[in-house]
Amino acid sequence: MTVGVLVEKKKLTKPPLEIHHLGDRVLRQGSKRVAKIDGEIKRLIREMLQTMYSADGIGLAAPQIAVNKQVIVIDCQPDEAATPPLILINPSIIKASQDLSVTQEGCLSIPGVYLDVKRPAEIEVTYKDESGRPQKLAASGLLACCIQHEIDHLNGVMFVDRVENALLLNQELAKHGFSTQAVKPVA
Repeated sequence: MTVGVLVEKKKLTKPPLEIHHLGDRVLRQGSKRVAKIDGEIKRLIREMLQTMYSADGIGLAAPQIAVNKQVIVIDCQPDEAATPPLILINPSIIKASQDLSVTQEGCLSIPGVYLDVKRPAEIEVTYKDESGRPQKLAASGLLACCIQHEIDHLNGVMFVDRVENALLLNQELAKHGFSTQAVKPVA
């Protein structure tokens, strides 16, 4: 959990970063590993957290704000001031359960669209924290879903690419002004 990069969990009238939306090419690029966790990365983390809280999100990956780096911020309890956010730098899923879970997902890059996605129910992930220390975390439920969703962003994959109900997907995207051409289904 985070210690070095604390921000107040509140909405800002002018968040520091712009979130890019489905159809923007920056969301489809693979991101690069972070070689050194320095002041610039810590500032990025702080601004990502402020932007995520301002948008009422629980997760944000650097590609969503057009930064091509493997940095993720997550806070599944944004209303709990005492619960610190989770910072994952260079995350990698090392184990995933055979048990699958279907969860309704949304995304700050596709506002208003919420659809069911099937993912492993439990995962184990390795990453570096904001101090550069290697960490390992076992996650299930909402946290496991959120970590997988954000790691997908690091690989240029969006949750709509994993939606199996094509009819509902097309209806929801059209209703919210997004092109179905921007979806790139994954196997």
